Amino acid sequence: MLTLSDIDPAAVATLLARYGLSLVRVADGEPIPGSYWGECEAGLIGSRVYARGDTPVHSLLHEAAHLIVLPPQRRAAVHTDATDSVEEEDAVCVLQSLLGEALPGVGRERVLADMDAWGYTFRLGSAQAYVEHDADTAWRWLHERGLADATQRTLLLPTAS
Repeated sequence: MLTLSDIDPAAVATLLARYGLSLVRVADGEPIPGSYWGECEAGLIGSRVYARGDTPVHSLLHEAAHLIVLPPQRRAAVHTDATDSVEEEDAVCVLQSLLGEALPGVGRERVLADMDAWGYTFRLGSAQAYVEHDADTAWRWLHERGLADATQRTLLLPTAS
């Protein structure tokens, strides 16, 4: 499982900042604020994503994606659980893999493989099969919000501020 300590945290912070989010590093061994799953899993509170060195990258990207899909005014109320609907959760699963493409040393394939290793379950048997063959609704959902190009199946990054 690829963790935050395996990659450049500054690259993660820069990517999140493009969406108006901040990465908050938590000291090793300390509890992660706002973590839905506990232990080493990423947490979220408002526009902040909390992670330790042992936090899986796919977890950090999943929680960040939940905040990214929310309008900024709704982010302020988020603490621990940001899911609004099944459609949003499906879109977040696609978006987290796209965000992996935007990080050096990560990539979409690694995020998808780690999602499978963690225990995500999909109708077609894997995260990659879902994203490539069963996520049309999620792609449209992301496209309608200007987060992905559903035709090219790519991430649409906001301009750096």
